[in-house]
Amino acid sequence: MNEAPAFRTFFGDAERDFRLPAELVLELERVTGAGIAGLYRRFASLDFRHAELLAVIRLGLIGGGETPQTAADLVAAYVTPRPIMEVLPFALGTLEMRLFGKVQSDDE
Repeated sequence: MNEAPAFRTFFGDAERDFRLPAELVLELERVTGAGIAGLYRRFASLDFRHAELLAVIRLGLIGGGETPQTAADLVAAYVTPRPIMEVLPFALGTLEMRLFGKVQSDDE
């Protein structure tokens, strides 16, 4: 599952990789009912569902090498209880890395 570029950042208690290889993009689209580009557009315009935020981060962690159970536990511990705007960058970074191959900065 490592052909997709990784968004690496400190998350929870360690540096972690977030990655969406092709098979997890398909799973993300299945669980959200939306295409990846549409999801990104909605995330960028702050028009997304909380369940979509959780799905992007959970699947990104799985693609980054975490087991499904560990990813679910990390989301429960470090995403669900936090303010949405605090955890949104993890989802945006994961989607941007898959779509653009890098995380977009304010200068771009």
